[in-house]
Amino acid sequence: MAQNRSSSGPSQRQLRVGELIRRTLSDLLNRGEIHDPELNRMSITVGEVRLSNDLKIATAYVMPLGGGDVAAAIAALKRNKYDLRHRIGQQMTLKHTPDLRFLPDETFDRIEETRRLFANEVVQRDIAAKPDADDPLA
Repeated sequence: MAQNRSSSGPSQRQLRVGELIRRTLSDLLNRGEIHDPELNRMSITVGEVRLSNDLKIATAYVMPLGGGDVAAAIAALKRNKYDLRHRIGQQMTLKHTPDLRFLPDETFDRIEETRRLFANEVVQRDIAAKPDADDPLA
């Protein structure tokens, strides 16, 4: 029987399987087990893996270590996605190994944007302001 979920966030199973795939994918890339010289020359960080609700599609958010060419890294991963999927399936005990998709990890860009916003003098002034006693949100 299907379970109705009130929240729109990922389930515990999605989070757990995503983390296992992230670790397995990171290990495969770090050990250089994929026979692609271009891919093995790159140090790629796998920041997060998100799974679809049915666990059939895994989207890996990746970034070359040191901020290299993201497009080249994603192209190399896409070129080798079937081999990566096969090796992930061998190491994990899933009924079906999800299809792999690769997207750039923009977490570091969002962190820099957040820092820039907090450094703005208007925001600093608002943070330093004392809360008003009549303000219901304070």
